[in-house]
Amino acid sequence: MSYMRTIFLSIEFVGTAYVGWQNQTNGLAVQEVVESALAQVLKQKVRIHSSGRTDAGVHARGMAVHFKTASDIPLQAFRDGANRFLPADVVIREVREMPEGFHARYSAKGKWYRYTIYLGDVRSPLSAQTAWHLRGNLNLDLLRSAAWFLVGKHDFQAFRSSGCVAKTSVREIFKIDVTADREFVYIDIKGSGFLRNMVRIIAGTLVEVGQGKRPVNDLQKLLQGEKGVICGPTAPAHGLCLQEVWY
Repeated sequence: MSYMRTIFLSIEFVGTAYVGWQNQTNGLAVQEVVESALAQVLKQKVRIHSSGRTDAGVHARGMAVHFKTASDIPLQAFRDGANRFLPADVVIREVREMPEGFHARYSAKGKWYRYTIYLGDVRSPLSAQTAWHLRGNLNLDLLRSAAWFLVGKHDFQAFRSSGCVAKTSVREIFKIDVTADREFVYIDIKGSGFLRNMVRIIAGTLVEVGQGKRPVNDLQKLLQGEKGVICGPTAPAHGLCLQEVWY
């Protein structure tokens, strides 16, 4: 039996045209086009395993995946070869060979997501696919104060969508940074892992605090499961980007 190599890829993509990362029957997924490109390089079917899923319209700067292969081609050939067959909105940025037993999902130590908000008075065609356009002001000090409650290990049951199938809703958030650059606001969330739609629900809830529509301590009440307190809207998918996965 030939030795199987474990190949790690970091993939950047614009999620606008896709039904999400994971292969689905209702449309084209990013996973499908990456597997197809690798299959053309290796001349055989390839199955890749990701660090997690992203929903339709969500982007990634560093989606982490791995696959196994008996091919002895140089590492750079995986990247450069597959990139020739990938569409303009998907690219393999990095390739590494990993030790036996590595798994893109189960070996991950944490993830960094960025949610981008555009506060301009007029719409921005350039950022229309990558930022949530909100008119009016956001009080970033209130937003930061509310975000502080979320840092640490908590039960994030209130911050997951109804379709989430995770066995436990306990997650740890390492850090939340809220920064502004002219008309853009960035919410950077780093944590051990995230529930389905968790980052988008957090973003939507924090925005309501920043708009003065809900008190800062609502975030604490949501974590405690207080009755009558519900999360804000799930922020639009196109403002979300998976920045990095750590190992």
